[in-house]
Amino acid sequence: MAQMSGADAVASTLARMGVRHVFGIVSVHNLPIYEAVSKCLDMEVVNVRHEQAAAHAADAYSRVTGQLGVVLTSTGPGATNAVAGLYEASFTSSRVLMITGQIESRFLGKGKGFLHEHERQADMLRSVCRAVATVRHTEHVSRDLSRVADDIRTGRPQPGAVEIPIDLQYRVAEVELHGAPDVERLVPDAGLLDDAASLLASAERPLIWAGGGVNGAGASAELTALAEQLGAPVLTTIEGRGSIPEDHPLCLGFRTDRTAVYEIVDEADVMLAVGTRFQNYATRVWSLRPPAQLIHLDADPAVIGRNYPAALPIVGDALLGLVGIRDRIAGSSVDEGFVERARKVRDADNEAVFDEIGPDHAAIVSVIRNLLPDDAPVVRDSTVPNYAWGNRLLPILAQRTSVRPAAVAIGPGLPLGIGAALGSGRPTLVIQGDGGFMLSIGELSSCAQHGLPVIVCLFNDRGYGVLRGIQDAVFGERHGTELATPDFVAVAEAMGVTGIGVGSVAEFESAFAGAVRRAEADEGPTLIDIDLTALHPISLPLPAHQRRSADERV
Repeated sequence: MAQMSGADAVASTLARMGVRHVFGIVSVHNLPIYEAVSKCLDMEVVNVRHEQAAAHAADAYSRVTGQLGVVLTSTGPGATNAVAGLYEASFTSSRVLMITGQIESRFLGKGKGFLHEHERQADMLRSVCRAVATVRHTEHVSRDLSRVADDIRTGRPQPGAVEIPIDLQYRVAEVELHGAPDVERLVPDAGLLDDAASLLASAERPLIWAGGGVNGAGASAELTALAEQLGAPVLTTIEGRGSIPEDHPLCLGFRTDRTAVYEIVDEADVMLAVGTRFQNYATRVWSLRPPAQLIHLDADPAVIGRNYPAALPIVGDALLGLVGIRDRIAGSSVDEGFVERARKVRDADNEAVFDEIGPDHAAIVSVIRNLLPDDAPVVRDSTVPNYAWGNRLLPILAQRTSVRPAAVAIGPGLPLGIGAALGSGRPTLVIQGDGGFMLSIGELSSCAQHGLPVIVCLFNDRGYGVLRGIQDAVFGERHGTELATPDFVAVAEAMGVTGIGVGSVAEFESAFAGAVRRAEADEGPTLIDIDLTALHPISLPLPAHQRRSADERV
């Protein structure tokens, strides 16, 4: 027990949990916490320009580190602004803790019209958070904060939030400190691991399906070791990219949404799925059919069997489950012909996608991978180059280096890049379109203020390119997809960011090489404005439901 203010209790609890960065915006209703955290020698407050960006940055920070990403907002409008970022963190299963202020406790819930009042703020936060706490006494600040943080990190990660009235932040009381750097992993049932190992060892055509839960658990080495022990090829979801290096001979990469891979899935006699919900995008709206002998390992029992029935459901941490299965397998019955056929499907499908994107974008993929360090995070916003090649052709070579808005929103790219750069300490690539970039353009200033090694590759077609394609095919006309865009190089320079405009592959290669050098030398961020209209056009297929609409129109 120690005498301290509620704000100091927050800072001390975060320190006990090993928090090193807090993302947020200062406000009248969080100022004491902001000051207390800022005074911690081992903790940095990262100043962003919008609360939604703070939540996205904390999300990416958590994804690349496996640790808590912490957001600090004001009550009312500040907390409301952060909800979209918390929604993304929930969708992608990220360890994000939001701490928000609240009005004075004597007015709380009375609807008197106090400054920044939101009577149902906790209910709003519960719509995107698994655990929400409203602190009622200064003595309980640390206890409540620790309880929510433990929930966030237990089982399948999910965001959580704590609201603290401003008077309790200032008030001094006897506080018992709580909080620990880690929580215990969920141990899978030993008997089920025995059964899984027996099924996989006797399988002739085993296939591994790796989802985002593998990266979340930091289990890349364990997954790769199991694949090698079995000699089994590995498919990944987008969030599972990097769970096995994509230059590994057993890695098939993300292509579960491509019809070419169906023959491999159909031929498999046993599938081990780890850390996945089998989302619609990864299964072509569940048209893909895994084998009847499906082993499904996940930390969340609610997702097992939700989209596909599991012959063997195993609830547990991905890392512990993979180690347990691997340690129980003495040999393998794999058909080498199956593995070779899988590789041929992978290689042929890669060639088909390269043909779709054209020579200029194929060259850009090569330039990026040749110049970017293997351990550099690759952050991809929802934009044409990402759909066409960022999600599958640009190799991801290390776990926790692939980041994208899993809910497929536009705009989070740059804020995600901020969190990824701070979490990794490495040059961080952001692939973004001009339409999405305008939603977070102010965060260039955040990058400059903190000297972040962020490289923004801005693919500029002066509009919403994906939607243009849908409009042309389905409606035959365009409305709302053309944008008036600024001089992005001038905007970047005005905010203290190096800006370069390019209109060819050769110019891009020179600009990107310089950006990587500056990032590695801690010389700050760079924005490369790429004239997308000057490059060979990409042939981007329509989503399935949009293809049906186009066919009906014809």
